[in-house]
Amino acid sequence: MSWLPSLQADSPEEGYEIAVKLSRMAVKKTQPDDKARERMRPDYANNADSLTQVSLVVATNFQTVAKANNYWRV
Repeated sequence: MSWLPSLQADSPEEGYEIAVKLSRMAVKKTQPDDKARERMRPDYANNADSLTQVSLVVATNFQTVAKANNYWRV
């Protein structure tokens, strides 16, 4: 089964969860070494600039999901 079977979501909240999943998978695909990600996590988890960047990536992915769902104007 695909980790992302669809961008379709029943609600904006569900769409946001898809956006977060897209963002997390991008990190995992970019850095597939679990141990390397674990070593780096404290660096970005305690850095306001890094956390702001994460928010921007999620927001961009949420725009994609929202558009795929006609902005939930069904």
